[in-house]
Amino acid sequence: MDLAFTPEEQAFREEVRAWVRANLPADIAHKVHNALRLSRDDMQTWAKILGKKGWLGWGWPKSFGGPGWNAIQKHLFEEECALAGAPRVIPFGPVMVAPVIMTFGNAEQQQRFLPGIASGEVWWSQGYSEPGSGSDLASVKCRALRDGDHYVVNGQKAWTTLGQYGEWIFCLVRTSTEGKPQTGISFLLIDMKSPGVTVRPVKLLDGECEVNEVFFDDVRVPVQNLIGEENKGWTYAKHLLSHERTNIADVNRAKRELERVKRIAKNEGLWDTATGGAQALRFRDEIAKLEVDIVALEMLVLRVLSAEKSGKQSLDIAGLLKIRGSEIQQRYSELMMLAAGPYSLPYIFEAMEAGWQGDQSGSGAFSGFPGGDVACAPLASTYFNLRKTTIYGGSNEVQKNIVAQSVLG
Repeated sequence: MDLAFTPEEQAFREEVRAWVRANLPADIAHKVHNALRLSRDDMQTWAKILGKKGWLGWGWPKSFGGPGWNAIQKHLFEEECALAGAPRVIPFGPVMVAPVIMTFGNAEQQQRFLPGIASGEVWWSQGYSEPGSGSDLASVKCRALRDGDHYVVNGQKAWTTLGQYGEWIFCLVRTSTEGKPQTGISFLLIDMKSPGVTVRPVKLLDGECEVNEVFFDDVRVPVQNLIGEENKGWTYAKHLLSHERTNIADVNRAKRELERVKRIAKNEGLWDTATGGAQALRFRDEIAKLEVDIVALEMLVLRVLSAEKSGKQSLDIAGLLKIRGSEIQQRYSELMMLAAGPYSLPYIFEAMEAGWQGDQSGSGAFSGFPGGDVACAPLASTYFNLRKTTIYGGSNEVQKNIVAQSVLG
């Protein structure tokens, strides 16, 4: 197995790098590099730029309007976007529901929904988790009862990421209570402007309302919005989750944030052992351990990509990628906060919106960031936010059980 990139792949990387750097708005890249708050407009602006190029659906085949890239090209595209400071593409439309529509939807659904996803015009949300159904999605209780040409949906979804911006939501709903729990679930697309849909934002520890509760009260959904067959939604959900858990690994963002850890350590005197002494030496040891684990995760990703490229069926390790990727995200956020010390401010919405970044005297953490006049980024808020990564997308404890069963039987 050859994990080195070919000259053609390197040329492709250079092409992507040049285009991203020429088209990514500088103000948005500045926010990403300095961990500043991204607005809905920031995220959708980048999505629409990618959509206009035909790259928002970078994983899509040509038959559905995508670039038709192979696994290696997709990886290189994602890496160059991350390193340039592009916002992470909100995955619910192009990465998650689109493959389900392509694989299991009918022609009318594909023509109706895919163009708006590909262009970045329509914001999608995910309706999987419920107050009592997280990692155990088979226990969902949100009901959809058939009434002529409609389903009447009643129930609640929880932890709906950025659901306050959602225009459409794909949901797992219970259409039958007979047999095993998995056999009574259907996959339904719901217009969030429908009467009876209520979105209630939930403020998290970092001060942001990143997640939401979504309530459905007698919401009428046309039967034509059912993907595939009734009561077969569990099959479609598993197809989607393999995309979500691989996406959560996010090795490319980890590589970018590793460089940020190093910059913070240098600015705070925790890099040069001549001035920082034993404290700097110990901190550099922790950075080295993190870097080794990021390289190992990248090698694992490249092994999977190499197997896909050669047409060989690789072991289903989406769960393993999710475990290691989420743990690494938590570790780099911890190291940043430890390095910055008192500069790791919690997120203060009103102050941040007014332009204040904590202009303390002294060494001035982050003063050396690319294009940055930011004296202090709110690292504590990032730390708080990334506590979620080992829970969402299926908790790591559950994923470890799945990996153990697949390996040991």
